[in-house]
Formats: sequence, C-alpha cells, structure tokens
Amino acid sequence: MQPAKQNAGATEIFRMPSSDSTSPDLMGAAKPANPTLAIVKGPQMGSIFELTEGRITLGRDPSNSVFLNDMTVSRRHARIDLATISSGYATIEDLGSLNGTWVDGAIVNRAMLKDGSTIQIGTFRMVFHTNRKASRIETGA
Repeated sequence: MQPAKQNAGATEIFRMPSSDSTSPDLMGAAKPANPTLAIVKGPQMGSIFELTEGRITLGRDPSNSVFLNDMTVSRRHARIDLATISSGYATIEDLGSLNGTWVDGAIVNRAMLKDGSTIQIGTFRMVFHTNRKASRIETGA
C-alpha cells in the first residue's frame, strides 16, 4: 500500500487530547450537592470551594468563607447570597473593595450569578456552578 498523497491546499483538523487542554477539568468525577466556586486562574488555582452556607464572604481576611490570599483582594471583598439558588441563580455583591468585583467581564456592584458565571476578584478568576440537575420544563401545549 502506498501512503495517501497530501493535498497541499486542504484543511486539516487537529484535535487536542483532553489531557493536553489548557483548562483542566477541576471537578473531575466529583458531583457536589451544593454550589461550588472553582479557582481557574490565580495563586490558588485548582482550589474548589463547596458553598454550604446561605451567605458566603470572599476576601483576604482568613475569617472569610472563601479566603483569597493575595494583596489584590480586599479584606472583605464580596459576598455571595445563595437565597435564590433554588431558582437556578445566586447574587454577588461587592463590599466596597478597592479593585472591584467583575462578573462575566463587567465590573459590578451587585450581579446575578448563573451556572458557569466567571468572577474576577484581584488576580483570581473563579467559575461559579450551581450544581443543579438539569430539568425538563413541560409546556401546556
């Protein structure tokens, strides 16, 4: 058998093996029952916080629910409220931080977090997951 001739002008498709991807699957096979916050960029990259309280504080002070140990983060930087999580979203509020809180690329004072929302606080980029099972919405048609 002779090798197939390469067509010089043809487009070739390259698929990167998942083990080589630049965005690691931080959750792996874990299926937490509560919402989570995964750090995907920054000093604590790879850390995952399971959010079990109704109100979660984020900041540089170790007493916060989510301790972000970096000088670009205010001591009490932001707060996530999970009161509406049963509806599929949560809210985040900036607590007067110096560098601000960013959600999905926009600086916010208060914003809604949905599954997959990105949060930027200082040098930390995090992804919020509701970890709700998908459900089918029945229509009355």
